[in-house]
Amino acid sequence: MSTMRELKGRIGSVQSSQKITSAMKMISSAKLRKAESALKRIVPFRDQIQSTINNLLGADSDYQSPLTEQRPVQRVAFVIFGSDEGLCGAFNIQLYKAFTDSIDALRESSTSPIEITVYPVGGKIKSLVAKTPGIKVRPVEYVSSKSSPETLKQFSDELTTAFLSQEFDRIEIVYAYYKSVASQLAKTRQLLPISTDEFLSDAKTYRNTPYIYEPDRSTIFELVLPLFVRSTLQESCYQSRTSEQAARIMAMQMASDNAKNLLEDLQLEYNKLRQQGITTELLDILGGTVKDNE
Repeated sequence: MSTMRELKGRIGSVQSSQKITSAMKMISSAKLRKAESALKRIVPFRDQIQSTINNLLGADSDYQSPLTEQRPVQRVAFVIFGSDEGLCGAFNIQLYKAFTDSIDALRESSTSPIEITVYPVGGKIKSLVAKTPGIKVRPVEYVSSKSSPETLKQFSDELTTAFLSQEFDRIEIVYAYYKSVASQLAKTRQLLPISTDEFLSDAKTYRNTPYIYEPDRSTIFELVLPLFVRSTLQESCYQSRTSEQAARIMAMQMASDNAKNLLEDLQLEYNKLRQQGITTELLDILGGTVKDNE
């Protein structure tokens, strides 16, 4: 059974931990607002590019580009946007599980061996991916979960070059989709080749809309398709960045709540011991008084 001194020390330790988790929650809340603001700016930009592609395909659905070329899948690259810092609950574990599920699905659907290359973005996810057998890990040292748009543009151009040179037949992104502060979903999105199927399904609404193109459609395609790849990669990074802060807020909230419950239990036990000590002292005093009267 713990002594009063030990309980007092534990109470002080838990109180200090509770102050730290509360402070980290406030810091993550400020970072979340900043990340949400960046995400709200990139999403309309990507949507507008997609709308432009829908418009062009609605007028000319026969256009072909090297970025839309479908090849037999033998070499696949995965980009995983994880976190550089910890204390964000199961954030990285969920991303890693989505990654392994995607690998299993690829291998089951293919009759020939598939070569997997992984670009882990974030120190925590990098340590998880390094333990996975049968894959090649290609760290990107200049890219992190906090990278600027210029750095992500450089990374996007590198991936596009690797696809066009047929180093990879498909490139996919594993990221955390930010649904709300309490909900983040691990998703997989195909970056390259660009799938025109989803565009063609939306392009029907643009077929009867008259537009004048300047310059010609092919030139516009050559411009907007790389922009679409770049904005998709950037949006996925921002989604994961926002989800990371939301996951950390929830983790710190749970830690603070657990510390509060533990403090209540420790304080109750401390009060019981204190009351027991007072009772014992009173009994000793009363016992001494009775002996003096005798």
